[in-house]
Amino acid sequence: MRQQKRRVGFRAIAYLFTFVVILYVTVFMNTPYIVYQPGRASEVAPMIKVENADKDEKGTFMMTTVSASYANVALLIASIFNSNSEVVLKETRLGDKSEQEYAAEQVYYMNSSQSFAVQAAYHAAGVPYEDVVDYLYVFSVPDTTNPGQFRPGDRIISVEGQHIPDPQALSALLSSRKIGDKVEAVLQRDGKEITEQVTLVEVKDADTGAGKPGFGVVIGAVQKVEPKVAGKAVSFTDTDVGGPSAGLMFTMEIYNQLTPGDLTGGHRIAGTGTITAEGTVGAIGGVKHKIVAADREQAEVFFVPVKNYDEAKAKADEIGTSMKLVPVSTLDEALDYMTKLPATSSPAA
Repeated sequence: MRQQKRRVGFRAIAYLFTFVVILYVTVFMNTPYIVYQPGRASEVAPMIKVENADKDEKGTFMMTTVSASYANVALLIASIFNSNSEVVLKETRLGDKSEQEYAAEQVYYMNSSQSFAVQAAYHAAGVPYEDVVDYLYVFSVPDTTNPGQFRPGDRIISVEGQHIPDPQALSALLSSRKIGDKVEAVLQRDGKEITEQVTLVEVKDADTGAGKPGFGVVIGAVQKVEPKVAGKAVSFTDTDVGGPSAGLMFTMEIYNQLTPGDLTGGHRIAGTGTITAEGTVGAIGGVKHKIVAADREQAEVFFVPVKNYDEAKAKADEIGTSMKLVPVSTLDEALDYMTKLPATSSPAA
């Protein structure tokens, strides 16, 4: 009897152990893959605040996103049965960056696309403006320098009590110090300000190759666009997405609020594409997933960069959408299309 109970106990333990192993492998164990799927088509108006805006908007402009997930085994299996899933190796997307560095880079690209969108909209609406540096942004932190003091995505608010307008100013400030000295840096991380006593390390001068004191991190400047006339300032709420591909749709919404009338004409307008200050629309990645996301939100028109049109058209044909694809290479082409699009008698739902 005792032997039988012992066997039952061993079996129970073996079953439990097997279950834990299977659960770990399928849910918690990392794989070297990323799974891409359609994300969302989100209205951009709530993300943007324009002073003295013209709010006569019966339709909507929508940005489109791609869902990217670092895959576990369960997600890889599920993707086999999902025709809208795309599996790629992490290294093809991340390169030599860590996941944290890649995420920080995408946030930087989003912030930059917002600045370019404001510039392009101001230019199209005839609003004079100037470009100033808002803050310095940490892209990456090499393992050999200042461990724990900086993280990818940190904003450098001040150094030694001084606002730093650009990377050159930071270099000039630190040049008066010595390698091994400590300086006080105020950072913004995850929405909170923290103060670090940063030990200066040796970095190589880009021009001469000589060693000099520095933070030992890779930084970039985030621009802020300021109108030269009062009452036309533009700001953004925080978004939970990264990358530069919402530039065109941000610009369309900002322009609509800066100018009289309703550019949407009551329609549901989605799209994608990077934007430059001059209004050039650039190609993006993942357009086939964005087509699906826009169709799910019943978009009537989808603006697509010219270089992405063939891929977008193939996916649109595959899913049988009635959405109109409009290839554009400039902001002017998109604005011209909207001004010629007859207004709908019923506002977008």
